[in-house]
Amino acid sequence: MNRDRPAWRLARVVLRRLLQAVPIVLGVLVVNFLILRLAPGDIADVLAGESGVATPGYVAELRTRFGLDRPVWVQLFAYVSNAALLDLGWSFRHARPVAELIAARLVPTLILMAASTTLAVGLGIVLGVLAARRVNRPIDAVISTLALLCYATPLFWIGLMMIVLFAVQLGWLPSGGFETLGTGATGLGRILDIARHALMPAVALALFYLALYTRLTRASMLETLTQDYVRTARAKGLPERLVVFKHALANAVLPTVTMTGVQINSLLGGAVLVETVFAWPGIGRLAYEAVFTRDHNLLLGILFLSSVLVILVNLLVDLLYAVLDPRIEAA
Repeated sequence: MNRDRPAWRLARVVLRRLLQAVPIVLGVLVVNFLILRLAPGDIADVLAGESGVATPGYVAELRTRFGLDRPVWVQLFAYVSNAALLDLGWSFRHARPVAELIAARLVPTLILMAASTTLAVGLGIVLGVLAARRVNRPIDAVISTLALLCYATPLFWIGLMMIVLFAVQLGWLPSGGFETLGTGATGLGRILDIARHALMPAVALALFYLALYTRLTRASMLETLTQDYVRTARAKGLPERLVVFKHALANAVLPTVTMTGVQINSLLGGAVLVETVFAWPGIGRLAYEAVFTRDHNLLLGILFLSSVLVILVNLLVDLLYAVLDPRIEAA
């Protein structure tokens, strides 16, 4: 069996990256746990305040019940040991396992992230290439101005204005939620209904990153078009479209692919705002609720999942790098 074949090399790369991810995830677990434990307040304070019986004895009883009276290092060891078994603990606020809560919100967030990332990267590459091919012309100025405007506009303001225009004024799209309740739609009907609800949140989340990918692709294309191999392709008499899309674009999109992997973490952060504005039942909104209720177990579980997603996406980016440019070793 030839272990130098591309499939074996790819398998070795994946295995090595997964092994490298173990200490990273462990570090994320420890740092997040300690930071949240240093923050003032906990679930016992919140529950005591809501009950109206915030006596020191009642708060101490709650902390004992939740295990918050134990030393921090004991709590940390117990949490890391359970997380290694994929047991993310219990949400005292929702009275449900953390893993169950996250699983219920995971699909809406993945839909939102996939839609916004596809829109931002795809349209950003198209606009960046168009601006680079028409550099210093009116269309380049228009694209650059729109990109700067999208970058400078806050996500929550974009979301609110979209609700006012498309939901309130025009009535074209629903103002929030994941799907229309009570319709009993299934199959294609339900998919289209979810797509209508996801359109505004996905566009609002994509606009900020669309600006980044547009500017990055434009700059990369301008640099790539001056390379020797591009001039050689033109000297051979190849059509300009073939030179741009076959020879130049494959190398010009590499920085954009890299930025996509880096931006996944901030994309999750942006999803907190967007999901809150549009009442989208995703992990971002769940994290927002967990912060205000001091549900540390739930928040730790969300942070753990976020770190795993970032690691997996960056692994996929590294592999995609090797596909786009065979000269690059995914090592």
